[in-house]
Amino acid sequence: MGKKQLTSTALHAPNGVFSQATTIEATGRLVFVSGMTARRPDGSIAGVGDISEQTRQVCENVQSAVREAGGTLDDVCRVDVYVRNMEDFAKIHVVRAQYFSEPLPASTMVEVSKLAHPDYLIEINAIAVIP
Repeated sequence: MGKKQLTSTALHAPNGVFSQATTIEATGRLVFVSGMTARRPDGSIAGVGDISEQTRQVCENVQSAVREAGGTLDDVCRVDVYVRNMEDFAKIHVVRAQYFSEPLPASTMVEVSKLAHPDYLIEINAIAVIP
């Protein structure tokens, strides 16, 4: 798959683990990963009150969904991130850097007042293209 991270000098450089834009030269399957939360396979919630631990579990869950489709996180071209506190941006990106490598997916992060469970601090959905 020809995934390429685009960088334009007409735009401010990203200050996190994402690209300004990502192009895909693809023949393959699109995989749309639903919003993943910090739920472990047994149903418990990882890292209650700990954004780093919750981000780690969310990334593991996204990785598991993409793997089930036959891909890896390298196949992810876009993520949307919903957080309860935008002040956690830097902590989230420290963890994301352990899961995503260049070429990085395009990304949007927004702060929301509530997620589906009061203990959730973050939710991420993803789009992957698997050759």
